[in-house]
Amino acid sequence: MTAHARAAALEPELDGKLILALPKGRILGECGPLLARAGITPHPDYADEDSRLLRFPTEDPDLDVVRVRPFDVATFVAFGAAQLGICGADVLMEFDYPEIYAPLDLGIGACRVSIAEPAATAGTDDPRTWSRVRVATKYPNIARRHYAARGVHADVVHLNGAMELAPGLGLTRQIIDLVATGSTLKANGLVETEVIAPITSRLIVNRTALKTRPEQIGAWIARFRAALLEA
Repeated sequence: MTAHARAAALEPELDGKLILALPKGRILGECGPLLARAGITPHPDYADEDSRLLRFPTEDPDLDVVRVRPFDVATFVAFGAAQLGICGADVLMEFDYPEIYAPLDLGIGACRVSIAEPAATAGTDDPRTWSRVRVATKYPNIARRHYAARGVHADVVHLNGAMELAPGLGLTRQIIDLVATGSTLKANGLVETEVIAPITSRLIVNRTALKTRPEQIGAWIARFRAALLEA
C-alpha cells in the first residue's frame, strides 16, 4: 500500500469532526492569538500543559483540537489522524511527508536550524576540507542532506535533547539544533557557525482530506489567511 493510500485508509471518520493538531511547548502560547482571530476557542484546559487531556472541544461543534509533541503534529496530519495542524518548518524539512500540503506561513515560532560547535575550535579549521564529521542532532535527515551537498559524510548521533553537551563531552564535533536567542549555546560554550534555514510555523493540511472535504478544509484555510491579515 502506498503512503497516499495508507493516509486515506487511516483517515478516521469518528463523529465527522475535523481535528486540528497543535504543538505542545513554546509555540502553543503563540498560537493563542492566531486561533482567536481565526474564530477558534478551545476548551481552556488545552493551554494547561499539566492537563492529562490530549483532545479538546472548541466552540465550533465541527472542530476539535489535539495537543501533541511538535514532531508528532506532522505525523498525525500525514496519516490522517488530524486533518489540519500547526507545525514548524523544521519538522516539514526533516520528514518531507508527501501527504502534507502547507498552504500558509503563519509567521509564529520564529527561530532557525543552525550548526554550532565549541567556541574554542570554531573557525580553526575550514569545513570545506572535511571528508566527514560527527554531529549530534534530532534532525538526521536535514543533517545528512546538508553535509552531503558539500561532499561531507555526516556521522549522525541522534539525540532528542541536551545536544549542547555533546561537543564538550567529546561525543561529536558539531551539533545541529533549533536556535532562538542563542543563550543556551552560549551558556554551554558553543557558538553558531552556520544557519541552515530560518524557521517559522506553517498551517498544514492532509492532502486526502483536502480532496474529500474541500469545502470544510478550504474554509479553514481561508479563515487562517484572514487571521494573518488582521495581525
